[in-house]
Amino acid sequence: MASNPPTQDQVLGYMESLSNWGRWGEEDELGTLNHLSAEKTKAATALVQEGETVTCARPIDYRGGEHSPRPPQHFMVATGEGYRPGDGGPDRQVAMDYFGLIFHGHSVTHLDSLAHFFWDGSMYNGHPSTLVTASQGALKESIDVAHKGIVSRGVLVDVPYLRGVDHIEPGDGVTLDDIAMAEERCGFTIEPGDVLLMRTGQYKTILESGPLPPTSSSGPLPEILPLLHERGVAVSGSDTGNDVVPTGYERFTNPFHQVGIVAMGLWILDNANLEGLSVACQERNRWEFLINILPLRIPNGTGSPCNPVVVF
Repeated sequence: MASNPPTQDQVLGYMESLSNWGRWGEEDELGTLNHLSAEKTKAATALVQEGETVTCARPIDYRGGEHSPRPPQHFMVATGEGYRPGDGGPDRQVAMDYFGLIFHGHSVTHLDSLAHFFWDGSMYNGHPSTLVTASQGALKESIDVAHKGIVSRGVLVDVPYLRGVDHIEPGDGVTLDDIAMAEERCGFTIEPGDVLLMRTGQYKTILESGPLPPTSSSGPLPEILPLLHERGVAVSGSDTGNDVVPTGYERFTNPFHQVGIVAMGLWILDNANLEGLSVACQERNRWEFLINILPLRIPNGTGSPCNPVVVF
């Protein structure tokens, strides 16, 4: 699909032209979650017709590799191996687990808080990056500001379906033309407070062929950021790390995150599993739905693993 990538100078200009700093007050930590409302949530519940649910989370993958140099850990601190019927023993027979994971990266489905990225020493809304410390974590804009959860209308831009391909190749990305085609063919218009999900098919490739290196990825292109700003998107997510790699820019390692999070206060869902959702939408010819994104309550955390659930 045709792309009109902005120049590096244009992306640098986005830091000002797309800025939401001060829009909701000097102390605001919610950013684009301000587009959510009780009215928006109530309207989204009207989309539920069947009560069928679809997860948008990947299973936790314990494999290490280039894609996950410090993979999630899971071990048991109590098991059922010591108990047999008739052996007697203590009445309280339990199993207990330990989980530890670095969720930022390219394998775990997670929601970024606005404390995750900085630009020129600042967080979203001009708060200094020094408010994220080694000893205490994020003293501003932590994931816990989203403790009420995100329950809103979701829409899916299924790019492989629209283009008639299996997946988008790494280095390619979701364009403005893809979004325009989705609105025309799938019968929705992106509105304030929406959760915009963009499928590239990259996770399907991972399921079939194994993990991809973080040096090669598809994802949303920076050219769509002005549209997200104009439409008031609350959360943007895809089945990738949400930055096309290589980026094509010297100044930006992660332009979608750096502009989206720091300038716009955009909440970003990384590494979603949109395969089941794609099938469900195609079966129903419905591309809008109720979605629930419920991060863990992690005080001072810069994000959280989560299991986004769609309800049809």
